[in-house]
Amino acid sequence: MHIKEAKKQRTGTGRLTKISLKDCEIFEGIDFTQNKRLNELLSSKEYFPVLLYPSEDAWTVKQENFTQTVNGRKILAIIIDSTWSCSRSIIKKNEFLMDLPKFSFAGDYRSIFTFKREPTPQCISTIETCYYLIKELQTVNLANKDANPEPMMNVFKQMIKEQLQAENERIAGLRPNTHPKDFRYTKKKEIPDF
Repeated sequence: MHIKEAKKQRTGTGRLTKISLKDCEIFEGIDFTQNKRLNELLSSKEYFPVLLYPSEDAWTVKQENFTQTVNGRKILAIIIDSTWSCSRSIIKKNEFLMDLPKFSFAGDYRSIFTFKREPTPQCISTIETCYYLIKELQTVNLANKDANPEPMMNVFKQMIKEQLQAENERIAGLRPNTHPKDFRYTKKKEIPDF
């Protein structure tokens, strides 16, 4: 998790993911080259490490020989939790991450985090990334079929509803402005019925 994300987002989707998943770890910073725990995980024979990263050479669950390449190891998914611009600084400081096999989605997903702007429609939050990753890995028996990721998405949906409700209350004058750019947002938002 980029340090800016860690400082600003006390209830961001990376932290919600950590709370929701049993074997999830967060490393805060920019330069992870000397991170003892990360290097320990990456060098373990128990895991098949992948960097969740959209690229031409990225594996997907639909790719032939993917499960054979994993060869019974657990998927160790490295997810950069930050804005896209901050992600570039993490990659620049940690070139070894780009040497990992890259993994992307077979499906085409859109974020339900609609009040947050992203560079492209395919950019999804960390919690959505983990949700779709689990769902796709389950289709090829690389994630526990009994694991139910729905509660994780339910928490995310509830967070969205509460944030939109709070924003609408702020616009209605029921809550104070708390951010310097609040004055820009004056139109109430529809709260989705997920």
